[in-house]
Amino acid sequence: MKRYLVAAATAAVVTLALPSTAFAQSGHFISGGGGAPRCADIGIQLQCTGKVAGLGGQTFEITIDAEGTAKVVCHNPAGHRAPGQDTDVDVSGTTGPLETPRNGQYTFSITTDTPDQLPSKVCPNKRWTPEIVDVAFSTATLSLLEDGTLSDQVVVKVS
Repeated sequence: MKRYLVAAATAAVVTLALPSTAFAQSGHFISGGGGAPRCADIGIQLQCTGKVAGLGGQTFEITIDAEGTAKVVCHNPAGHRAPGQDTDVDVSGTTGPLETPRNGQYTFSITTDTPDQLPSKVCPNKRWTPEIVDVAFSTATLSLLEDGTLSDQVVVKVS
């Protein structure tokens, strides 16, 4: 019985002493000062800037996901413009995987892709061509991944 207790206690100590890879992820978005994440509506895209720190993995990636309401204008075959139906769109952007800097910090600026998927019924008929002229965004979700694992996520109000 004594051997069983010693073995269990040893296993518990070893388990607590060796951190798993899930605990190794400590990267985070800076929350105050000039490094705090900010997102600006720049027409039909978002541009987000900020700083991350505490990076400890081999690679990291920052992603943006946002929803907005697109203002659509339709062009008929004769070239005339007419208002289309406003519609919801999704945009995203990423830094792509990057090597972790030696100091564990990175200042980022990411611009989302332009929305390209529109429902077919935003214009009066199929012969009309829709054009997104503006998107109104309210919030964006920024995610920090280290070695493919989510380390931090923040929701930022769009200005």
